[in-house]
Amino acid sequence: MARFVLKRIGSILLSLWGVSVLVFLMVQLIPGNPARAMLGERATEEAVRELEHTLGLDRPLIVQYAAFLSRAVRLDLGRSIKTNESVIREIWSRFPATLELTLVAMAFAVTAGILVGAVAATQRGRLLDYAGMAAALVGVSIPIYCLGLLLILVLSSGLGILPSGGRGDASVTVVSGFLLIDSALSGSWGAIRSSLAHLLLPAVALGTVPLAIISRITRSSLLEVLDQDYIRTVRAAGLPERTVLLKYALKNALIPVLTVVGLEFGYLLGGAVMTETIFSWPGLGRWLVTSVAARDMPAIQGGVLFVAVLFMGITFVVDILYVVIDPRVRLGGE
Repeated sequence: MARFVLKRIGSILLSLWGVSVLVFLMVQLIPGNPARAMLGERATEEAVRELEHTLGLDRPLIVQYAAFLSRAVRLDLGRSIKTNESVIREIWSRFPATLELTLVAMAFAVTAGILVGAVAATQRGRLLDYAGMAAALVGVSIPIYCLGLLLILVLSSGLGILPSGGRGDASVTVVSGFLLIDSALSGSWGAIRSSLAHLLLPAVALGTVPLAIISRITRSSLLEVLDQDYIRTVRAAGLPERTVLLKYALKNALIPVLTVVGLEFGYLLGGAVMTETIFSWPGLGRWLVTSVAARDMPAIQGGVLFVAVLFMGITFVVDILYVVIDPRVRLGGE
């Protein structure tokens, strides 16, 4: 186990180094001068050159990368060109909004995905099976921006049931950064309803693709388990089909689903850019989009690096959990 963990940590560190190189080089390719972006178009050439020297932009690329990597290791991601605020502070101020949206979207995807997959497996070859898998195929095929715009068009603009953007009641006192929790702490039902209403559409849009994937994985895994000998033995003992499914089959069938859930959670955290932009959700993804538009190099580098660390951290935890649940994975890997 210790060897497996050490190998995964080494692999993660190597991957992070590769991501840092890629992010640094890609940001260098963005057209425009960051120093001029900070000073404005009316700044003199002398002022621009002086700021470039202050920021170290006139140094060779390898020196700039070494300085960037050295700061990143010390959790110093620089200062935003756009706001002059610490990048790490900007990230932390927006991360709770992204995490809140991702957690709600993932809870929706896992609950509905396992339910649809289990129903489809137990109704194999029947109408509910075909309907569930057809819905999953549509869900995994439809782009997030199409689904998001469709939800806004029907439920917000058309029926006026739910708000199309924003995060909720801005007057709620920020305690945890999670508006739903802060609304509950405030004791205001109006604030809680507002938070839930603003969360619903973006969470459904963000969670639809993982819901479809989880339902398909659950169905195929459950079908495989239901065909195994120990399930036939349990059935022969006369146990009710519901007990066989919930107590003996579903537990083993959810092992591969765990890996998918972990990976999808990482993808959602890093890939909520489109959803946050469509629904004006003030999270990390929307902040990254505005940073790219403003050519804010430190913000882009810091934001992408932060998302990469998050994603790799989540996959590491999932790998460890997977090995703990099913030791054959570790034995096979070694």
